[in-house]
Amino acid sequence: MTLQRRAVLGAAASVPLLRRARAQTKPVIRIGVMNDQSGPYRDVNGPTSVICTKQAVQEFAAHGFDVEVIDADHQNKPDVAVSLAREWFDQRGVDIIMDIAATSCALALASLVKAKDKIMIATSTASSDVTGKACTPNSMHWSFDTYMEARSTGGAMVKAGGDSWYFITPNYAFGEATQRDTTKFVLGGGGKVLGAQVYPFPETTDFSSYLVQAQASGAKILGICGAGADLINVIKQAHEFGLSKTMNVAAMVAYTTDMHAIGIEMAQGTRLSETYYWDLNERTRAFQKRIQPKVTLWPNMAQAGNYSCTLHYLKAVQDMGAAEAKRSGAATTARMKAMPTDDDCFGPGTIRADGRKLTPAYLFEVKKPSESRHEWDLYKLIGTTPADEAFRPLSEGACPLVKA
Repeated sequence: MTLQRRAVLGAAASVPLLRRARAQTKPVIRIGVMNDQSGPYRDVNGPTSVICTKQAVQEFAAHGFDVEVIDADHQNKPDVAVSLAREWFDQRGVDIIMDIAATSCALALASLVKAKDKIMIATSTASSDVTGKACTPNSMHWSFDTYMEARSTGGAMVKAGGDSWYFITPNYAFGEATQRDTTKFVLGGGGKVLGAQVYPFPETTDFSSYLVQAQASGAKILGICGAGADLINVIKQAHEFGLSKTMNVAAMVAYTTDMHAIGIEMAQGTRLSETYYWDLNERTRAFQKRIQPKVTLWPNMAQAGNYSCTLHYLKAVQDMGAAEAKRSGAATTARMKAMPTDDDCFGPGTIRADGRKLTPAYLFEVKKPSESRHEWDLYKLIGTTPADEAFRPLSEGACPLVKA
């Protein structure tokens, strides 16, 4: 009888403990940041992108669920990216992968997230194919793409008289898409392409022979379709060759981090487009002030994209409930598309049916040294393309999600 009484009392005492333990258990949303942390795009995304993601998590201060951020280097190899993603989804409970960088990795991951019903948001991937023929119900494209860059930078330079072009292009999907989209606007504006050189990526570091051929072509514009370390090397070597005296340089996909690495003396006069710049308005300056103590490199548009899409994703999770959001990536993506976006980096915006995040595109010119107040005061704004005009029309992308 005594044993029975003790057992009953023990069971009764454990009930509140069980209830308390259950009450304290929250769903965990896991965000995976996958990018280049050791190669040519390290400064374009890398550690700063992870910091921007964590900044959004901190500011959101989720109630009702916990948020974890993990990160990894895919080395710009699609097979490594897919292998990491499978491990994250199957063993670590990751719900969303963002950043991505290399187009080849993004295109490989798009199929996997659809099959696993997870989410991919490409913030530092360039190819417009992500929301074109490769679009899925589980993937989105933030920050920029090759079509936007081609329209904002290429189209504007043709209108300004830069009607003959020569391209230097890496031999993979990103470079091909960049040259393709830019060529469309050059030819559409009445210009012509006088030549192009395709170089092996990522092993090429000496671009001297390509630059000699570009200069000999007589083209007015040198269109650089590489990014990251490649872009930096091309511009530095072009400066050494004196090429900037006879040609104008168009950096088709470039960032503040690139121009900072090159140095304003060599980069001055370069035209490029970004959708975010720290000194664009009061909200961007406020974000920079908050993030500045945590970073060495001031965020560019791709890294700011991680902050922006993380905030929007967490808002959607809060809106639909963490358990429901974890249940289906496609359903969460649909909820994100239905909700307007708004944050300090990009301001108000929307997400289209094809997963394309819309935001204005800003055409910048790198300042002269005499115009710059400090090392990160790099740009002067020379043109703006509205959000509804900056990206490829929905009807032209060949995305299977878009009904004709």
